Amino acid sequence: MRIFIAAVLWFLLFAVSWPLALAVIFLFPVIWLLLLPFRLIGFAVGLSFSVVKEIVLFPFRLGSALFR
Repeated sequence: MRIFIAAVLWFLLFAVSWPLALAVIFLFPVIWLLLLPFRLIGFAVGLSFSVVKEIVLFPFRLGSALFR
């Protein structure tokens, strides 16, 4: 559904201003490549926080399993 909405918005932009729509088509991959390292850093930080959370909560999960 997101792709359909993006396509409809792009065609509306193309109808209003075709040079801007073509610039969007050519600049989108460049911007995506520039933002890719930030997405990878965000993924690594999120993964690190989840590992720390699991380490901290491990004794409670172990106690919950033992006293069931």
